Amino acid sequence: MAEQTQTCIVLNDVTVVSQDIEPCGDPRICLVGSLADDAETVEAAKKFNVPVVTSETGEEYVSDSAFCTYFVLSDFESPVFEELDKAGVRLLGKPALIELSGNGVLTYTRRPVFCHVMKDAILVFTGFRKKNEVCRLLKLVHYMGGSVKNEIIDTVTHLLAYSSTGEKYQYANTFNIPIMSEDWVHAAWAHRDEVGARATTDTMAKYKLKVFQNLRIVLVGFQEEDQSQMEDLVTQNGGFNTTLEDQQATHVVLEDQTVTEKPPDCPPKAHVVKAEWFWTSIQMEAPPSETLHLFEELNASMLSPRQMFSSPSTPGSRSRRRKRLRETVQHLAQDDSSSALPSAPASKRRSSAGDLAFLSADGSFLDDTASTPNRLAPPSGSSEQIPLSPPPVDLRQLSARQRVFHELVKTECNYVSILDAIEKVIKVPLENNSQSGGPMLDSQELRYIFGNLPPIHTVHTRMRDDLLHLAHNWTPDASIGEIILKYSTELEKAYPPFINFFENMKEMLQKISSERPRFHAFLKIAQNKPECGRQSLQELLIRPVQRLPSMSLLIGDILKHTEKTSPDHVALEQALDKIKSVMTFINDDKRKTEAKLKLFEIHNDIEMCPPNLVASHRMHMSKVDVTELSDSCSGRGDTLTLFLFNDVLEICKKKSKYNSIKSPSRANLHALKSIKTYKHLEMMNLAHIKRIVDIRETEDCHNVFALIIRSNQELKERLFTFTLIQDDITKSTFLKTLCRTVANIACRNDVENFLVSMDPHHLDIETSDVSLTNALSKALKFATRTGRKVSRAFSFNKSPSKLKRAVSTVMSPFGTLPQQSSMRGATSVNNLADLSLSGTPPTGGFAHPMATPTSRRRTLKNAH
Repeated sequence: MAEQTQTCIVLNDVTVVSQDIEPCGDPRICLVGSLADDAETVEAAKKFNVPVVTSETGEEYVSDSAFCTYFVLSDFESPVFEELDKAGVRLLGKPALIELSGNGVLTYTRRPVFCHVMKDAILVFTGFRKKNEVCRLLKLVHYMGGSVKNEIIDTVTHLLAYSSTGEKYQYANTFNIPIMSEDWVHAAWAHRDEVGARATTDTMAKYKLKVFQNLRIVLVGFQEEDQSQMEDLVTQNGGFNTTLEDQQATHVVLEDQTVTEKPPDCPPKAHVVKAEWFWTSIQMEAPPSETLHLFEELNASMLSPRQMFSSPSTPGSRSRRRKRLRETVQHLAQDDSSSALPSAPASKRRSSAGDLAFLSADGSFLDDTASTPNRLAPPSGSSEQIPLSPPPVDLRQLSARQRVFHELVKTECNYVSILDAIEKVIKVPLENNSQSGGPMLDSQELRYIFGNLPPIHTVHTRMRDDLLHLAHNWTPDASIGEIILKYSTELEKAYPPFINFFENMKEMLQKISSERPRFHAFLKIAQNKPECGRQSLQELLIRPVQRLPSMSLLIGDILKHTEKTSPDHVALEQALDKIKSVMTFINDDKRKTEAKLKLFEIHNDIEMCPPNLVASHRMHMSKVDVTELSDSCSGRGDTLTLFLFNDVLEICKKKSKYNSIKSPSRANLHALKSIKTYKHLEMMNLAHIKRIVDIRETEDCHNVFALIIRSNQELKERLFTFTLIQDDITKSTFLKTLCRTVANIACRNDVENFLVSMDPHHLDIETSDVSLTNALSKALKFATRTGRKVSRAFSFNKSPSKLKRAVSTVMSPFGTLPQQSSMRGATSVNNLADLSLSGTPPTGGFAHPMATPTSRRRTLKNAH
């Protein structure tokens, strides 16, 4: 049976009346057009146990009053549908018929229903101005089984909005009613042929109205970097960037820190708001009410903290606002819990009592009086409460010692206020899991950014309390040094974890801020709050890094103005030494931490790297890129990288990305990023280096050096020859570092005995080899850039016999080896006689004791 309902909708000058046809004859189903041959539709129609007829157009059954005919169509956008709709008959779509067949009951109102994609959805439209657009959306909603209301009531499930503004928008946003764009209706209609599809599923959430949907926004007074970023955010969130000349502009956003007056040429209908409205919109993912952030209302509402939440429409003249400001400043100046502020005439720049309340005695922001209670709890055994600020004093009447101490107390109070602001304004809100839009940072990110601050906050809060107690109970023999010494051990424990990872934390903060607009907007809002003194989170977080050096300078000044006969002189000296030792410990610990991080970074970038490269005692010293001239490690002409540590030398081959991925297509970009840069070849113990050879420069031989290595297992010596191809480090610098490191391993002071200079021909290094290697290196670089393979057109034809004779002229500084063994292999050498350790080795060459008389005379002649 047909339901009897009557609905009248008036929407933007569009009136739609829907009324059920009064009950008629017995029900009948007419399958129109191609549905007559559709098995699924025929099967569904039979489930109602009513007569089923077929027709090409259905016109012959329209005037048949003996039956109440339900016409079923496959399309609601055809001429057949339009003709039947004009006749006022009951119209169903195939999906609607199939879903109704589930319970075998035909229900229908006067409206045609094609499907049930929007079944149970009750919508309200807002912001649409074009009549034909409203009619089209209204029809689609009805075709999909939804309904539309004029006003928002309890039963409304969705708001369909044209733009992100208006009273209905704010109401829906306040009561968490989903606000959808018109694309939602069109996307739902695209699923009309899917039986069981619903527009209220999570898959449709992407069609929620964007933050600045169809808003025309003008940005005024922002820095170039912020302007560019904000313009991108406007575009990404469905808005349009425009200028003051655009009379259709909806919002003018002013940087209230630089712009002092409303631009005279603002579009008449535009909301003039401050920057906080913009960033709040990004953070909350919906624009707040403009009345809370109007630029003009800011001047009146910020006069006192009590007026922060007053009505923005409260009238008030300019003179009354100035009078309130003067009264507020005078009240703050007289309050014993606030800093002493000199009276000054009102400036043209917009100010507020909220800002003035955070000015310290020296005019700086972030005094402690606003973010903490006004007074300290009394010390044990005393009923007197101590204010949380230095006592108001006339600096001209204080001694030099007391003036510097007063400055120490002020800076300590301001420093604790900064830590309070980070904790209460930024950290605590970010830890709130119930924040609108969901958490902006996960627990691991919160711990990484803020986890090392609480110990610093705790120790400085206690130190500030003791310093304030001393300042309010000052006596000439008061001991400042004892307070510093009291907390020196805690300072030494609290600061290293924060400072060691400060740079990493700062990089992570920058990355998250650039990748997450909501988090960036949250930081912008926090920055504009008086508690943060208009400083960014990065600027606030650098204060712990600066605090100990500042304390050291102030304690040193106090010590200068303290008589040596004073009992506090010795305590101050000890306190200054302790602070300096804490700073030294922090610096050393920071260097060690950075070295460990560097070690992990190198290990993770080397393929097949030995796990034991990462060791607690190991530190990275230097790194050079070289080309191998010998065959000892990888092969002649190969590009290698030497990582020098304090006890080992890691030799790696530099990999080409194209070795693993020949075609760096878009699909392989992720794989390219995951490829490691180096491949492990050998990890050499520095204790096995017998000699470091500096090859003299010639016209065709540059940056060549050699290492003579002995293996404890094979009792053989090998010659490694390299040419340095790095420009940012010289050969002499690297060899000096290498010699010094090898000497430290051997526990010897004669560093110079580990380095010997020789001519290229003494090691049978021909200039053609070096030139050929350089040519090969260039060819390899070219091949890497172009992705081509390099054929083995280059070769080195150095006879093993020459290399044997060359190595025999270089001797080890570590004891004599057996002299009866013969040399074997092109690059493996044993039976190298030692150099004399009593003096500097000759620079021209060395005569091997077992060499032939001819070769001995030739070597000595070269040495002379």
